[in-house]
Amino acid sequence: MTGSDQAEDSKVGSLRILATTDLHANLLSHDYYSDKPDPAQGLSRVATLIAQARHEAAENGAVTLLLDNGDSIFGTPIAERPLELSDIRPAPVARAFDLLSYDAIGLGNHDFDFGLDQLRQALLRISCPVLCSNMRALDPQLSLPFCQSTVLERALPDTAGTPPLRIGLISVLPMQTLKWAAHQLQGKVTIDDMVQSARDHAAALREQGCDVIVALAHTGIGEGHATYGIENALHQLANLGVLDAIVGGHTHLTLPDPRHPVSAPVVMPGAHGSHLGVIDLRMTWNSDRWAVTKATCTLRPIARRRTIGGAGGVLTPLVDEDPAMVAALAEDHAETRTRMAQPVGRTSQPLHSYFTFLGRDQALALVAWAQAAAVRPALTDTVASNLPLLSATAPGKFGARSGPSNYTDVPIGQMYMRHVVDIQPFPNELRTVVLDGAQLHDWLEMSAGLFNQIAPGTFGSPLLDDDRAGHNFDVIFGVQYDIDVSAPARFASDGELANPDSYRIRNLRWKGAPVRDSQHFAVAVSSYRIGGGGNFAMAQAATPLPIPPLRVRDAIRDYVAGRLDRDPLEHAPPPWRLFSHPSTEVEIFTGPGARAYLTDLDPSRHSLHGTTPDGFLRIGVKL
Repeated sequence: MTGSDQAEDSKVGSLRILATTDLHANLLSHDYYSDKPDPAQGLSRVATLIAQARHEAAENGAVTLLLDNGDSIFGTPIAERPLELSDIRPAPVARAFDLLSYDAIGLGNHDFDFGLDQLRQALLRISCPVLCSNMRALDPQLSLPFCQSTVLERALPDTAGTPPLRIGLISVLPMQTLKWAAHQLQGKVTIDDMVQSARDHAAALREQGCDVIVALAHTGIGEGHATYGIENALHQLANLGVLDAIVGGHTHLTLPDPRHPVSAPVVMPGAHGSHLGVIDLRMTWNSDRWAVTKATCTLRPIARRRTIGGAGGVLTPLVDEDPAMVAALAEDHAETRTRMAQPVGRTSQPLHSYFTFLGRDQALALVAWAQAAAVRPALTDTVASNLPLLSATAPGKFGARSGPSNYTDVPIGQMYMRHVVDIQPFPNELRTVVLDGAQLHDWLEMSAGLFNQIAPGTFGSPLLDDDRAGHNFDVIFGVQYDIDVSAPARFASDGELANPDSYRIRNLRWKGAPVRDSQHFAVAVSSYRIGGGGNFAMAQAATPLPIPPLRVRDAIRDYVAGRLDRDPLEHAPPPWRLFSHPSTEVEIFTGPGARAYLTDLDPSRHSLHGTTPDGFLRIGVKL
């Protein structure tokens, strides 16, 4: 090898990948539900971190890519603006992405909540590629508002004589998106398995001469073994060995995390603009191509929680909002606040979700009543007119991975549109089904899988299973039942029957009488659940009843405003309680705002256990 060959072979460069995910349209550091600033969220603060990271990269001779990994287009009121504004200026998310010069964005499941036309409208005039590699149109004539992959080129500084770095980008999302947004996507598209799609697209991009393959994988960690159609597949994608870097998402975790080692360079930068993910790749020229020879993954938070006086901590911003973004979105921000300030009615009691997993949630009850009130007139003169009408709903804001401030909290007095959206943050439509008592029982068993199995006589075990999503805890109003957490869960989170002989639901009753397997009920429920969300097979198997289209939010608004009749479910007893086990105590976490409502709890059964390092209030619960 000649000296010049050695010099060429030793050429090195650096690629810095900057990533966001699951922004849910949190563009500014403002909580539109409480109409207050929120220093723990916002792309406007991440923008400051992006500028810093780009400056560092330039000083160190690295090139950068800025990517987003989905569930960012919709999610907060600023993104759900009136359609007439679309002709005046592009959507706020599109303008924010352009202002920050994103190089590409992938799509997540919630980006399809409003359908393909609304997504296309939201992405109008966005200048970077929009990707989704594993969704395909069933009709070749249907034009989808995204591409399956893209190739970007970047010339590495101080590497004269070598070609530019070719970077192939792909994006995958869970196949379950087709169920979750069935009313928007069914019959229009199909979705391929994420792992197989990533493998195929990576191979195709390698054939096109790509040196680096980056996957925007809108999926969580999951299991390491191969399972077709798995929802959370980061381990499987990492184990393919064909992806040089992966941006995860969907489950709102933060990666890297030593508790969750992954076999490839992976970042998952939280949610709502809480973090910026950074992957630094060292590139080395090997005679005929660039190759990754070293990778470093880090997270940069926009705020940090500091414990003060044992009170659970105060969030301290680490960076300021980017003034250019604040100015660019000022008009949208003002319009959103005005729209969310529209009065809809009054409430005589606080509506909060701090104790939703203890059976005390008046906000959830309001949703159930509104759903039933909207459905009941539509059942007149149908086969369901003489059936008992129940109403199934699940909490929308319950802390967990979204943090200790992620709870519904509507005070007594005037209710505004922002309160309605706070109670029902998802744009689901209302559905009605008919099912029998056996299906109803299994529906509740699937819901009760949220709880850990608790051994009687134990103390301090966590009540909730962190691997189950709180928005899959359906409470069915109109019946009463006990939940015995000493029994193993009957159903696994994927809906499979895990313990056929186990039953957590005890004493299921309607109007005081035991529910018979052959008894039939009508149930008002969301389109998300009937479409397959949460893997409630028994809900999907129920017989659908045609009703006029209506969003759950609109039903709540009309019920509070008095445009719907008060529903008889208002007078039904509370639906559920935890089955009693003497000498047994569990622990549950809730938001610090719950301190204002501790009088809602029985002091003989509930006690405060301080706060967690990340700001949750710990409550002991005697069973």
